[in-house]
Amino acid sequence: MNHTILILCAGISAVAGAQCGNSAMQSGPAPMGDSAPVESRKPNSDYRPAFAGQTRAPGVHTKTPWEAKVLTRALSRPWGLTALPDGRLLITEKGGTMRIAGTNGTLSAPITGLPTVNDAGQGGLLDVAIDPAFAQNRLVYWTFSEALPDGNLTAVGKGKLSADERRIEGATVIYRARPAYDGTLHYGGRLVVDRAGYLFVSTGERSDLATRPQAQWLNSALGKVLRITRDGQPAPGNPFLNQKNAFPELYSYGHRNIQGLALHPETGALWESEMGPRGGDEVNRIEAGKNYGWPAITYGIEYSGSKVGPGATQAPG
Repeated sequence: MNHTILILCAGISAVAGAQCGNSAMQSGPAPMGDSAPVESRKPNSDYRPAFAGQTRAPGVHTKTPWEAKVLTRALSRPWGLTALPDGRLLITEKGGTMRIAGTNGTLSAPITGLPTVNDAGQGGLLDVAIDPAFAQNRLVYWTFSEALPDGNLTAVGKGKLSADERRIEGATVIYRARPAYDGTLHYGGRLVVDRAGYLFVSTGERSDLATRPQAQWLNSALGKVLRITRDGQPAPGNPFLNQKNAFPELYSYGHRNIQGLALHPETGALWESEMGPRGGDEVNRIEAGKNYGWPAITYGIEYSGSKVGPGATQAPG
C-alpha cells in the first residue's frame, strides 16, 4: 500500500484547534483561546474536568500562513521523519526501510544496513532523528521494535548515513527498553534530541493488563519518557540517577503510549501527545521526575465502556 507525505509551507491562513480528549464537557466560557471548544460531541463518560479548559480546550485562531503540498505517494507505511540540513526529509517505513524524499518529489531507493525489525501489530521501524553535528559526522538515530528470545521491545539504534546515502554504516543498538514482552502493541517510540544533545525517547506500557502497572514502576522502562546520551547511557542530571531500585535513564513515568514528542522552539520545554483509551488522549508538558498517572489516573475509559481501574481522574501529589 502506498502512502502520502505532505509538506507544509507558506501560503494560506489557517484556523487551528486544540483538544485533550473528549471525556468531559466543560461548562461556561474557556479561560484561554478565542473561540468555542473544537470538540462538541457528547462525552464518553461522566468524568468532570479538574479546571476549565482541561478536557474541552478552546479553539485558537492563528494568522500563521501555511500550504499543504504532496511530496510523494510512493511510500510504504511511513512512520517517522526528520529534516536533513538541506531541507530534504529522511523518512522511516514501518517495514524496516528508510528513504530520502526531496522537496521536488524525488524519492530515494530504500536505504540498506538497518537491523531487522519486528513489524507485527504496532511495531516496526519507528522514529528517526539526526545528530546535532550531522553535517560533520552523518550520524542517525532511530527507534524500532526488536524481537528477542524473551519477547520484543522498543530499541534505539545508531549508525552513519553513507556518503552516497544508500546505506547505514556501523548500525548498532545503543539502548533497549526492558523488560521485553510477547505482544505487538504500545511501543511508544518517539525520539527527540534536546538542546544539550541528549535523546528523549518515549515508550509504551505494552497495552495488556499484565504490563500496564509497569508504567508506575521505576524499575521498568515501560510507559516512560527516557533521557539517554547518544551512546545509550543515562543522561547526566536525570531525576532518578542516584535513586535505589530505579532505572537511571527514566525522565518521567505513568504514561500509556506516547506517540508525539516535541521541544518548544523558544523555551526548549518538552511536550508530548499521548494515546489514551476512549476519551483519554492527553497533551502534557513533561517535567523531570513527574508521574503522569497512567493507569491509576485517566480521563479515558476502556474500549468496552468500563472504567480503567478505579476510575480516578486525580489524586494528591
